[in-house]
Amino acid sequence: MASRTEQLLQLGQSVWMDFIRRGHLASGEFDRLVKEHGIVGVTSNPTIFREAIAESDDYDSGIERLVGRGLAGGALFDALAVEDIQSACDRLLPIFERSKGMDGRVSIEVNPHLAGDSLGTIAEARRLHGLVGRVNLHVKVPATPAGLPAITALIAEGICINVTLIFSLARYEEVMDAYLRGLEERAKQQLALASIHSVASFFVSRVDSKVDRAIDQRIGSLKPGAAGRGELEAVRGKAAVANARLAYQRFKRIFASDRFRALQAKGAHPQRPLWASTSTKDPKYRDVVYVEELIGPQTVNTMPLATIDAFNDHGVVEARLERDLDAARDLFKRLPELGVPVEKLIGELEQEGVDKFAQSYDALLDALKSKRSAIQGTR
Repeated sequence: MASRTEQLLQLGQSVWMDFIRRGHLASGEFDRLVKEHGIVGVTSNPTIFREAIAESDDYDSGIERLVGRGLAGGALFDALAVEDIQSACDRLLPIFERSKGMDGRVSIEVNPHLAGDSLGTIAEARRLHGLVGRVNLHVKVPATPAGLPAITALIAEGICINVTLIFSLARYEEVMDAYLRGLEERAKQQLALASIHSVASFFVSRVDSKVDRAIDQRIGSLKPGAAGRGELEAVRGKAAVANARLAYQRFKRIFASDRFRALQAKGAHPQRPLWASTSTKDPKYRDVVYVEELIGPQTVNTMPLATIDAFNDHGVVEARLERDLDAARDLFKRLPELGVPVEKLIGELEQEGVDKFAQSYDALLDALKSKRSAIQGTR
């Protein structure tokens, strides 16, 4: 019998793994998940690599080998990360070929300190694309104001992009426009569009974490029995799914438009929404809620290992992505009336996400510096 994650493929949703680690690749566990649970892609980010490299000994022999070649700092991290990304790409190549490029993808992220630098992001994406040298690579570019023109330029060049750190509906509209602009530029140059695949990583659980805190603060300011208090208590944990469902409606509208159809006639593919940050942060909520509530066609869900295991154990496989759309719209109208500026709060998550990844990147380099010093001290 097919696992629950395999069954999602039958509903049009690809399951990617939000995790990469050398020991996982070497042990055969990576291959088992691909074979037995229908995992068809991998995403990484600075936090994932920090945890993998700094908090395990999986990389110690690799670090020693690369330090012996004189590598340090960012160059040392690049070499370690690229080796893992290449290994994952090679293992997923049959899926890439079978899906005609839609799946079998592995993502690597540009340096988060470049999130405000368009030209720097373009140069970094080109560099990483060349270093990895695999046809099934996705380069992750943040959906910041500086990232948007970089996305257009890179798509126009033929580099497949995973646009990351999308939180707000307004920014998501700009991301889709940036993708279409890149395709249009390629079309003007009479370059092939069929080889271009992209996903838009729309973050989920962090929305609830942020909005729930504001709801709790607002509840705390009200007296027991005050008007709106019960309503606020009832909408805790609802904003993230509502936000994603409304994003999906925008995806459907944009990629059914005449603008996209003109590109599709030349071989272009839709930029699929990818649900990111889908592990549940609040223990009061069902641990697979962000998987169950966002199942639908032409989407990707990238899950950490614990969420994959939990969903395969007790998840409900059912297409729910387009349920309760009126309730989702009403929620975003009602929360500001109740004293919770939901759109402003979600807008703040972009910079918070950039800062978090930058901190992880810096912490990773610090850990590598310590390991490098320890290795040199034993020589």
